[in-house]
Amino acid sequence: MKREPEDFGERELNLVYVARKLKDALRVEETLTTAGVDFAVEADRYWSGTIFRRERIGAFFWVAPETETDARAALKRGGFQPFDAPHD
Repeated sequence: MKREPEDFGERELNLVYVARKLKDALRVEETLTTAGVDFAVEADRYWSGTIFRRERIGAFFWVAPETETDARAALKRGGFQPFDAPHD
């Protein structure tokens, strides 16, 4: 269910998806809500393109660490590719 970031208290949240289009953001919200996963969503900037770099705005979906596995599984079942942070 959609929550405000403040509802998670001092816990650090994990990024599970970045929606680049409104229709995708709405589907992700529905997918996570149906799966019973609490999440926060915030608009933020990201960069796209390799040759012609552009700054864009997307919907960033965050979950508590203890629900990250369930959130990622729900996203995959819904046809989404969860965000995978680059590893050093």
